[in-house]
Amino acid sequence: MSAKKIFHFALLSLLVLNLFFISAILSFEITLKGEMVTLPDLVGKTLEEARGELEKKKIFLSQSGVRLDQRHERGKIIFQDPLEGTKIKINSEVQVVLSAGKEKVIVPDFLGKNQQNIRPLLEEAGLKEGKISHVHTPKYAAGKIIGQYPLPNEEVGRDTPISLLVSQGQHEIRYLMPDLIGKRATSSIAQLEKLDFNVSSIRYRYYQGLDSGIIINQSPAPGSKIQKRNRITLEVSK
Repeated sequence: MSAKKIFHFALLSLLVLNLFFISAILSFEITLKGEMVTLPDLVGKTLEEARGELEKKKIFLSQSGVRLDQRHERGKIIFQDPLEGTKIKINSEVQVVLSAGKEKVIVPDFLGKNQQNIRPLLEEAGLKEGKISHVHTPKYAAGKIIGQYPLPNEEVGRDTPISLLVSQGQHEIRYLMPDLIGKRATSSIAQLEKLDFNVSSIRYRYYQGLDSGIIINQSPAPGSKIQKRNRITLEVSK
């Protein structure tokens, strides 16, 4: 074979080889450009968490901004574009917006205020009513707020619930209502009033076969738990 033929053969082989590689590259690029993936839900995740998920799908991630958000803490994703479930080509880009946290407000001082008046004050401050606890104490009147959390003047996120501790006043002793039926009304009433019980009503009616002045009915019933401020009603024979 002459040198000229060898040269032409070598040149032809090189062209064929180049065409093969070009065809392979084009085919690979077409395959890459045509492969589609479904986007996961990134809302609520950090940038690092989202980037890790997207790298597995050969998708790039970029941050496009931050804004206040009441639902997600600072640094969490609150919006993505394209949205969850969208099918996009690999090597595409997803843009996300991060939470700047909640709008901050200052907690007012609710100590000493009446619980029944607190809801409009909470709304005005941009806060919510949280857990309400009660305790008996002789130092504060019933219904007064004697504790709160978070504390006054703390900076918290808008719509933060405020827990309150409310006084129930002095703890009242409970007594067992005695059985007065069949007893003399005069002596029983005198004894109750001497002990500061509230005998508020005495009704009289005829009761056949019974002397006058005998207790024939009572309220509260015998054995009931009562406090000294509770009203006692007696029915007496006449």
